[in-house]
Order: sequence, then structure tokens, then C-alpha cells
Amino acid sequence: MRLLFSSSPHPIPTLFRLARSHRPVCSSPPPPTWRSSNPMAILPKSSAAAVIPSEERLATRFWIKYRRESVLSLYSPFALCLASGSLKIETFRHYIAQDVHFLKAFAHAYELAEDCADDDDAKLAISELRKGILEELKMHNSFVQEWGSDCVNESPVNSATLKYTEFLLATASGKVEGLKAPGKLATPFEKTKIAAYTLGAMTPCMRLYAFLGKEFQRLLEPNEHNHPYKKWIENYSSESFQASALQTEDLLDKLSVPLTGEELNIIEKLYHQAMKLEIEFFYSQPLTQPTIAPLTKQHDPEQDHLMIFSDFDLTCTVVDSSAILAEIAIVTASKPDQNQPASQIARMSSAELRNTWGLLSTQYTEEYEQCIESILPSEKVEFNYETLHKALEQLSDFEKRANSRVIESGVLKGLNLEDIKRAGQRLILQDGCISFFQKITKNKSLNANIHVLSYCWCGDLIRTAFSSGGVDVLNIHANEFNYEESISTGEIVWKVQSPIDKIQAFNDILQDCSNERKKLSVYIGDSVGDLLCLVKADIGIVIGSSSSLRKVGSQYGVSFVPLFPGLVKKQKEFGEGASPCIWKGQSGILYTASSWDDIHAFILGW
Repeated sequence: MRLLFSSSPHPIPTLFRLARSHRPVCSSPPPPTWRSSNPMAILPKSSAAAVIPSEERLATRFWIKYRRESVLSLYSPFALCLASGSLKIETFRHYIAQDVHFLKAFAHAYELAEDCADDDDAKLAISELRKGILEELKMHNSFVQEWGSDCVNESPVNSATLKYTEFLLATASGKVEGLKAPGKLATPFEKTKIAAYTLGAMTPCMRLYAFLGKEFQRLLEPNEHNHPYKKWIENYSSESFQASALQTEDLLDKLSVPLTGEELNIIEKLYHQAMKLEIEFFYSQPLTQPTIAPLTKQHDPEQDHLMIFSDFDLTCTVVDSSAILAEIAIVTASKPDQNQPASQIARMSSAELRNTWGLLSTQYTEEYEQCIESILPSEKVEFNYETLHKALEQLSDFEKRANSRVIESGVLKGLNLEDIKRAGQRLILQDGCISFFQKITKNKSLNANIHVLSYCWCGDLIRTAFSSGGVDVLNIHANEFNYEESISTGEIVWKVQSPIDKIQAFNDILQDCSNERKKLSVYIGDSVGDLLCLVKADIGIVIGSSSSLRKVGSQYGVSFVPLFPGLVKKQKEFGEGASPCIWKGQSGILYTASSWDDIHAFILGW
């Protein structure tokens, strides 16, 4: 069980819904720490990103930092169609023609970088990498011969290809911000920087293709011989190409050793720019076939209605909201020797609150685990929505009893609304969550509605968290504190306490929606409490790694399919003439996403 730690020597146990996740300790960043009596100290100013050792390679740091760009490329319509084998041959020919222009620019850039390097080993390494590019050009020529057409000459350079090649060659020629023009370099060392900058602009492309090759190769059946692009996939997933990508990264590290922090920042900017140009390149490929991603591509706002539903705690947040409310209550409570004003709602002391929260949490965790075990069938059963619904009614009864104990304990008395709102402003949301909702709400032409269904005890916390991120056009369905002059009475207006409450709210929202347009519902959640909504939605997406959700779902016949492989399979069916209405609820299939970037790429694209 994860713990929240305060400045006190006594740890504060995690609150109720943290137990629901049953996630391993290493699966997410550790909870934040109280460092002062300021209730806002619970939340750090920046996202709890993965800590990267200082000795780790430069390219590895950049690759992790700009994961979003690689995901957007992976989920591009072109990549999905290629991976599925359904890509039209004309589109692939056009892509190959554009890629030849890329490779020629790479070969020339390596030539320029070799001239700038002042180390014999570096020159030799660059020369070997250039030879690899020339070999790749030969492979592309074999494609041209196989198809019997000169697609390179038939296809002019498109704007996305031109942007990248001009950017790369400008970098290799020394036209980099902060660097003197070639021919006017003050010292030979100044010239060597160009080699490092050039590798910074080339490395992400090599790593991206190595990444795509491996991802596509995993989806090939062992004896699959009729995949039209198997040769392409095998080339970029091959050990030799993976080694070339690694050699490029190693060389970037070597050339970057003598650079200053400011110069390393220049390399990072070049790396990021190259990644963005790669995204543009993939999304610019002209497709003449329908694709299932991005989901909004086939969306007609005149006829369709996109309904996005999301859980909040640990789906959107890094820390569970009940734990945050507990921390605020404990830190802002009166000390034993302080007299409370007669007009103020009576509160327990900090020590009493800490002890009470601990007892409630321990009791909840033990009984929750017992409840989960009690609703599991002895053997796996076929998926049946009604059977699952009946089982989760028992969990709903348990949740309501646990919530009643919280109210009766008085631990929520006396919380100040302003403290809660300040906590909401500093609340850390999962990377990519806010940008996803921002893009939907800002695109008025989508005709999309967003609904947040949450067990959170305090809707004000949710509203503040989203509004501080610039997302105000949300429909929040959560519980609400009762206040007297902005001070919590300890009572809660219950609206969404359980899986049954969530599915009832979900059904009511869909029922109230106009029937004049075709509805497509997407539900994003992370726990057992979301399970009924996940399987009822047309598309259910699981984020996170809740063991209890997997256990209950699997025993009741629910399948958990990684999102990208699932989309490749759907695209293959779509390419074989399947009905456009390929998404339907209660199929018993849920898609698992590793991050909000995957969800963004699937639903919204670039």
C-alpha cells in the first residue's frame, strides 16, 4: 500500500480510493510530501516526471522527454495503414519517393558533418553512418524496380519533406541560431559544434524509424508472408538498423562532451524540431482510404455527436483526491493547545485526525480486498453485462457504507473552501491530460461534449483543477461538500458514490442527449469503479495498471487489448470492407493506453 508522508514522523496512510487502484509502488511517482504548515505544500510546481540519471545518454533523455512526438507518429493514419498491411500501394510509392529525398539529404548532411569533425574516430564513425544511408538508398531502389515504375521522378518533393531536408541541410551548413556563419568561424572548435548540431537534427529520425520498425514487427504473425510491407518492416526492425540508430546516438554523445549547457540546449531544440517535422511528414502522406484514426477524422459534426467521458482520480490525477483532502484537514487542524473560536465549526486536533484517518484507511483497505474477492466467480465466465452489473452492486453497497463511516467520523469538518481551491490550482494532473481536454474544448466544430464522472468527495477540487489549466467547458458529475460561510460542515451531498451511481449517470447523460445525431461514446477510466461505464461505452479506454480492475474484468470475460495493436487490427478489418460502424459498446473489449499521449493521438491525431 502506498503511503503519503508528512513532516511528522508518523506516516499518513493512503486514503480510500488509493486502495482501489492496487498499483505496485514502482508503477507511478511517489506521492508528494508536506514540508510546511501551508496546505498548498502538498503539490509540487512541476509534474512528477521520471527521474533520469545524469549519466544517461543525451539522446535517451531527449527521446523520453519527447515521447509524445513519437506516439503521434506511431498513431498517424499512414503508420496504422502500413502496419496493418492495408495501405494502398500508390500511397506507399509516394512515401518511398519522399523518403528517397530524405535519405539523399541525410547522406549530404553526414558528408558535411564529417568535414566539420576534428577527431579521426568521429570522422570514421560519421563515414560509416553515411555508408549505411547509401545502403538504405539501394533498398529503396529495389522497391522501385519491384514495382516497375520510377516513383521518385514521378513524385515531386512535398512541402513536409522539403521542410525537413532544408532544416537538416541548413543545420549541417552551420546556419544555426547562436553560431557564426561558416567561413567566419573563430576557431576550429567552433566548427566542430556544427557536427554535433547536425547529429542532433538527425538522431531523432533514426531512433523514430527504429522504434516504428520494432512496433510494427511485433504485430507480424510468425508465419505471415503476405504482408505487402513485410520487407520494409524487417529492414527497420533489423539488428543492423537498430545498431545504426544506436551508433548515431553514441556519436551524438561523443560530439557533445565538450559543449556548454547553452550549446546542449541548442542541440535539444534541434532534436525537438526534427521530431515535430517528422510528425508533419507522416501526417502529410496522401491517403485515399478511410482510416479509424484519428477518431475525429471520420466525425461529421452535422450528423455525429462525440461524447467523451472520463474518471478523475488516478485517471486524470497523479494523487487521489481523498488523500489530498485528508492532508489539508490534518495540516490546517488546530493544535491541541489552541482554543477554537466559538463561531467556528468544532474540529479534531491534528493528532486525532491523523489517527482517525489511519483507522478508516486500514479498515477500508482490508474490507475492499475482501469485497473484491467475494464478487469474483470461481472460474472465468463469458462476458455478460448484466452478470457484471449484478456483481458490482455488492461493491456499490460497500462503497456507500465506507463513505458513511467517513461522515460519521467528522474528519471532513472545518475544511476551508479557499484551501481546497488553492489545492486544486496546484493539483498535478497526468502528463498530456490537460492538453487533450484543451484541444477538444477549443475546437468548437467538433460538436463534442466532455463529462467527468468521479467519486471525488468535493466537486470544487475538480472544477478548480481543470479551470486552472484553462479547461472550463466541462460537465462535472461528482459529490459536493456542504458549507457554512465557506467552511465545510463535514456533510456531503452524495451524487456519485459507486459503480452503480456512475453507470446510472452515464446512461442518463446519453439518454438526455439529442437523438437527432449519431452518438459515439468514449469512456476513459482506471479502476473497478469505472468498469461498467468502460464496457458500456462504444470505446472503453483503460489508463493505468490497476490490478483489481484487471482481476475483476478478466474473471467476468472482459478482454484488455493494448491500444495500438487493437487499432491496427481494426484498421485491417476496415481495409477489408468492414462496416464504418465498427465501434459498439458491450463488446467485452477494453483498450489499454500507457499514457494520455496515446489517447490524444488516437482520438484527435496531430
